[in-house]
Amino acid sequence: MICRQMIKRSLLLIALLISSPGYAEQLEIEVVGLFTNAALLHIDGRQLLLKSGETSPEGVMLIEANSREAVVEYQNERSTLFRSNRIASEFKKPEVVSVSVQINERGQYITMGSINGRPVRFLIDTGANVVAMNSEMAKSLGIDLSSGKGAASNTAGGVIKSREITLESVQVGEIKVTNVRIAVLEGKFPTDVLLGMSFLESVKIQESAGLMVLTSQF
Repeated sequence: MICRQMIKRSLLLIALLISSPGYAEQLEIEVVGLFTNAALLHIDGRQLLLKSGETSPEGVMLIEANSREAVVEYQNERSTLFRSNRIASEFKKPEVVSVSVQINERGQYITMGSINGRPVRFLIDTGANVVAMNSEMAKSLGIDLSSGKGAASNTAGGVIKSREITLESVQVGEIKVTNVRIAVLEGKFPTDVLLGMSFLESVKIQESAGLMVLTSQF
């Protein structure tokens, strides 16, 4: 039996509208809770707990599930539903989105974005292994450093103490990446958040004539 608190903790804002030539009406699927090898679904308004390998009366099969995502199959089409994503389609892959960033007079690619939903300014740095920010900015963003792992970061000014943590989300334009590893450096350096490879490895990067284009990869 699944208690209400458990459902609330696992509540996902994921809705999938599926339409196909064989159906006059859309089939609505809402993921309410995710568990190991099980998912709590609303299918056309009816709540149903499916275990991996089970199929609902409507023909929706749960392939696999964990605390972050569920893979479902309907009419031989599979879709992976991620935490906090919202999909409205005909069971096709989400549309690929791009963000264009113009180089500035200093030869830098600067763009606005957000960390855990809070607005920040990013300096795109393909030479940085991870997203990096200074400790003062981390505090202003309400980032909890207590669970971070102590480390040291090499900078132009020498080796600086840092802490490695994982952010819930980093977003630029419509491109959102979850569970992003970052380094928080003690002091006031860097002044801008460095958008390093722990985010950029999830996107396709194209650069030409002073224009950088970041394209999501689903």
